[in-house]
Amino acid sequence: MSEFQGLFFWGFLLVFGAGMYLVAPRATDEPGFFSGHDAQGRPASEWALMMSIFISWIFAKSVTNAANLGAAYGVVGGLAYAAYWLSIPVAGLVIYRLRTREGATGLIPFLVSKYGRGAALAFSAAILVRLFNEVWSNTAVVGGYYGESGSPGFIAAALLFTAAVLFYSLKGGLRSSIFSDVIQAVVFILFVGVVLAFVLPAHAPRELLAQGSFTLASGGDLLLVALLQTVSYPFHDPVLTDRGFITREKTMLRAFILAGVLGFIAIFAFSLVGVHARLEGIRISSNVPADVARGLGFSGFFAMIVVMVSSAGSTLDSTFTSLSKLVARELPLLAGRLPSPRAMTIGAFTMIVFALLGNLPMIAGTDILKATTVSGTMVIGLAPIFLFSHRVRYSPLSFHLAFWTGMTLGVLQLMDLVPPSWAIGGGKYGILLGTNLYGLLLCTAGFFVPLLVPRTRLSSASGAA
Repeated sequence: MSEFQGLFFWGFLLVFGAGMYLVAPRATDEPGFFSGHDAQGRPASEWALMMSIFISWIFAKSVTNAANLGAAYGVVGGLAYAAYWLSIPVAGLVIYRLRTREGATGLIPFLVSKYGRGAALAFSAAILVRLFNEVWSNTAVVGGYYGESGSPGFIAAALLFTAAVLFYSLKGGLRSSIFSDVIQAVVFILFVGVVLAFVLPAHAPRELLAQGSFTLASGGDLLLVALLQTVSYPFHDPVLTDRGFITREKTMLRAFILAGVLGFIAIFAFSLVGVHARLEGIRISSNVPADVARGLGFSGFFAMIVVMVSSAGSTLDSTFTSLSKLVARELPLLAGRLPSPRAMTIGAFTMIVFALLGNLPMIAGTDILKATTVSGTMVIGLAPIFLFSHRVRYSPLSFHLAFWTGMTLGVLQLMDLVPPSWAIGGGKYGILLGTNLYGLLLCTAGFFVPLLVPRTRLSSASGAA
């Protein structure tokens, strides 16, 4: 890369940050900062909400993982990762029921009323870990286009990108996040089209779609893992769920369904970049899109950077706003206190702290795929907690038996302590599939056990009489 090209790409990061800061609206009150309302107090429109959900869930690590899996397993790998986007309609349907039938105003207040403060506190800790992971896993992807992992260029680009997003997030909170999401979604779609125009004409559609086979040993196991996790994975992501409570119920549901369908298509389409790399014999690394981009010339490489920065920026600003709401508005409620009158200041300070701490794993170097698969296993217990909440009136034990069973299995998986006999198939993700399938059954059983105990005692008493 020439010195001019290097300066151009660094300049792009500065222009991106300055441009987003200039166009992002300023939030002057809490409804704007925490709920995304405009200056007249109106919630986001259905179209803006749909675009925001779509691009906020198109993480930079997601498009990178999709291409990596496309290179490893062909279209099966792409479908496996795209299947995670079916989580969005699932979340929309569940949140719609929670709001219309159970009167929920947010996941934290709902958990307090249904399962107790201890349940809400455990859930809050899980989503804090999730949001922490979102910081480093997205900044690391952007850094990968400016240098090798751990190099000065890699770290400097990741930190500069973090600062750019932080500044406009501080300006308007969720209001600026949703506004900038619409812009970033349009830019993302346009430049994904440009990238695909560079790589797809090199192969016939039949050749692309023939790559891969639907077996457990060739990515089919990961596809099944993704389908299993769609019923639990979305609920520990406040970037998604916070948007489920800021507009009318039907508006929200339509936006979630459309965003999920659009996201599935976009992720699968981008996975074809990895399939292209597979056909071309490009060495498969941890960042296939960057490897492909380096062979596309100046224009192709720039288009790929725009795709990554727009997707990472939309996720990072949403992460910052979700963190600010959790710390400034929801954690005080768990402590039995009203949020501070200075909640916006506390929220802004929270963004700054996590912008700094959240990049430590990026500097140390960590596999970005682990931010999805491991956390996905840890929260499988959330499936019965939200799917079957209407079956209980108030049952803290149901929450804890389901939630901590999933957490325990996730930790065992992380430490490679899950018994090999749990593996389903002989593929790379066989243990992961077995852990999620058996774990989901165990979590669901744990959820319902407390509901059976009183009935058992009642039956015993009746028999003795």
